[in-house]
Amino acid sequence: MTFREAIRRKIVLAGLVLGVLFLAVYSIGFRMIYTEISLEAAAAGGSIASLLVLREMSNFLLLAGLYAATFLSVAMGALLSADTLAGEINSGTIQTIVAKPLRRSDVVLGKWLAFAGLLGLYLLLLAGGVVASVYFQSGFVAQNLLRGLLLIYLEALLMMTFALACSSAMTALATGGTVFGLYGLAFIGGWIEQIGSIFNNQTAVQVGIATSLLFPTEAMWRRATYEMQSAVSSVLQMTPFVTLSVPNMVMIAYAVLYLLAALALAIRTFQNRDL
Repeated sequence: MTFREAIRRKIVLAGLVLGVLFLAVYSIGFRMIYTEISLEAAAAGGSIASLLVLREMSNFLLLAGLYAATFLSVAMGALLSADTLAGEINSGTIQTIVAKPLRRSDVVLGKWLAFAGLLGLYLLLLAGGVVASVYFQSGFVAQNLLRGLLLIYLEALLMMTFALACSSAMTALATGGTVFGLYGLAFIGGWIEQIGSIFNNQTAVQVGIATSLLFPTEAMWRRATYEMQSAVSSVLQMTPFVTLSVPNMVMIAYAVLYLLAALALAIRTFQNRDL
């Protein structure tokens, strides 16, 4: 039912059209930049240094495309969930669903599974399209690609699940403001942690870690870039996607537990809410 509702409300169509436009613009931009760098490498006689620059630039442009795909997926996750329970409660349509022989937990879990599937397909379109575009134009494939994409998917799921939990207790507008506010806080905290690592400022690093514990979305992205970043870029710190303060496996486990706790909170809140 949630899948059909998303199709009826044109969410799937809008995501598909905008995703294709994003990939078209990205592919054209990548082609222009890569062609220019390839010409410079050929003019240099195909030296090892020029070929290394060409490979590192491909890695940078791939991560730049995945960065945009990540933001779009996170935004889609928030928009999908923000109005699902809150909107149906306010309009009264939720009563036609809970009147059926279904537990309220089944309603929440059904919506979560449908949105998780939609997010997976959306991320496959965007991130898969970026990876395919870079591969077919340059032959470059990032290291630990699957691991990085799974972490990006986990980030989108975190956003979607937290929005679902908020939607079970608040209005759609309040949900949107809360989740995007926390996302912005985590984003700024991540940069504070990175800058603190550059200057060896432990206070700034601790502030970044604290924001990651509050909302671990940005930590998942930084771990994903760490997995997919080339060794040369990591050592020389050649791109803005180099991760100096790397979230460890404990943070990933914390993010999974955070997701499960948010889902449990959504179920409990919806079960106890007066409809």
